[in-house]
Amino acid sequence: MEQRGTDRLKLALLALAAAALIMGLAFWFAGAEAMAKASWVVGVVPTLAALVYEISRSLRRGEVGLDIVAALSMTAALVFDETLAAAVVAVMYSGGTFLESFAEGRARREMHDLLSRVPRTATRHRDGELEDISLDEIAPGDRLLIHQGNVVPVDGTLASETAFLDTSALTGESLPVRLAHGGDIMSGSTNAGEAFDLIAVRPAKDSTYAGIVRLVEEAQASKAPMSRLADRWSLGFLVVTVAIAFAAWWFTGDPIRAVAVLVVATPCPLILAVPVALVAGLSRAAHYGVLIKGAGPLETMARIRTLILDKTGTLTDGRPQIVSIDSHDGMEEDEILRLAAALDQASKHPVAQAIVAEAKERGFTLPVPSDVAEIAGEGVVGHVEGRKVFVGGDDFVAARVGRKPGDHPAMAAGSVLVAVAVDGRMAGHLVMADPLREGAGAMLDGLRQEGIARILLATGDRTDVAERVTEGLGLDGLRAGLTPDQKVLLVLSERKNGPVMMVGDGVNDAPALAAADVGVAMGARGAAASAEAADVVLLVDRIDQLRAGIEIAASSRRIAFESVAAGIGLSVLGMIAAAYGYLTPVEGAILQEVIDVAVILNALRALRIRPE
Repeated sequence: MEQRGTDRLKLALLALAAAALIMGLAFWFAGAEAMAKASWVVGVVPTLAALVYEISRSLRRGEVGLDIVAALSMTAALVFDETLAAAVVAVMYSGGTFLESFAEGRARREMHDLLSRVPRTATRHRDGELEDISLDEIAPGDRLLIHQGNVVPVDGTLASETAFLDTSALTGESLPVRLAHGGDIMSGSTNAGEAFDLIAVRPAKDSTYAGIVRLVEEAQASKAPMSRLADRWSLGFLVVTVAIAFAAWWFTGDPIRAVAVLVVATPCPLILAVPVALVAGLSRAAHYGVLIKGAGPLETMARIRTLILDKTGTLTDGRPQIVSIDSHDGMEEDEILRLAAALDQASKHPVAQAIVAEAKERGFTLPVPSDVAEIAGEGVVGHVEGRKVFVGGDDFVAARVGRKPGDHPAMAAGSVLVAVAVDGRMAGHLVMADPLREGAGAMLDGLRQEGIARILLATGDRTDVAERVTEGLGLDGLRAGLTPDQKVLLVLSERKNGPVMMVGDGVNDAPALAAADVGVAMGARGAAASAEAADVVLLVDRIDQLRAGIEIAASSRRIAFESVAAGIGLSVLGMIAAAYGYLTPVEGAILQEVIDVAVILNALRALRIRPE
């Protein structure tokens, strides 16, 4: 609401200044010179008053910017009876501030689209009927109906057989994603298929989408180090501007040249280019599923030289997958998997859920088990289609079928062995492991191309497991068996080589993420603690999106610098020309506005960044 009022005030000042300028020109050509000058003064005074008010507020905050030059130029033009120049400056300045607001609004459009998608109500199943409720009324365990085209209001699991979801607003993925029964659904996704049922797993205020909205709002309110650096440059540029203006007056005795110099420097591209380019970069990164918590982390991302990766859930998938199936009793491998998965439907253990997921991916129809008993941390016993089935650790199952454990091939480090027995006989073993993410090697090569010199692995897992998983990746270092405190020490020690980025997804990674110059959390399945501690959240469960974020950050920063350098260079040339008498105050005002428009348009190029 406050921003809308500010935008209206800027528009009103622009309209008044423009109307006064046009009316004054009409009086001038009609021969009424006094009326023309009076009209121009009327257009200048409100803009100058608003500018002086903003300058006083900035000075109270300890900020000095080039708005002072704008005030000096208008004041000097009025004092030396250059009222037409003052009127032109007023129009150009008010137009520049309005254009800046418009450009920032354009840069934030994708973020605003994200915010506007927040659903207000949800449809809940209750006592055999459907009821519309507010989001605040949703509780974990509620069964919700998600209509076709609706935005998913809360995080949950799919209760229907299948669902097609459009996650493009969150992840940048253009094609709908197909999920099977029990699949995790992130709030903010759009139902691209038939209506389905969702079981809520957390309240709306704690869901992914609500967190994204909060992070976006924080990002929009942030101020980047480059912006503060631009403020310091503005002070230096202010000194140079005043010095050139004073020298032009001193050596020529013509105060109009000093007025022209001040006019050319108003306003400066320094205060326009940086925020527009960086906010555009934030918007672009969000489009690709990389949520950056402000312009500060965005600017720092562009300077990262060392990357530290956690292993489980980051470099690896984080979920055990079946590597091989060993049969011991002539039973088909598919049958071993089908019976094990059918029984494991009754367990919430991660390994059991991974077995169930694998069976469903292979298209198996799983019968409902009966007489199920789960021994925590050991295994599951029950009946499947009338057959007695045991699934669990090798020792657990071997003890129940009267067989010695260990009768199986040697496994690679980090593998998990799941034994399966049917009707009192050992049927076989499922060998499971947490595999490296697909394309991890290419991803690391791509990050090196973006300027990252050192890539390290930091994990709490055993050294032999870490070495097996990362073999052939060409890492610059591997640190295994680390506690959370030791991960923090590693981050701090690597800072001597330049800014450090840490990527993780677990609660144990949160301290290291907070200690790094830029902490990156795997937000799709990562722990809430790591997402809160991080500066960047990857909304899609793909670490290769990190390269897109770094590329966007580097491009946005480069565009900001290009805009600043070009704007300052052109302004200095214009001031020198004005000092030598080649530009009148009116011509200088028009030239500077052309420079400002060009700078803003160049900064908006960040909205068209397309990472490889």
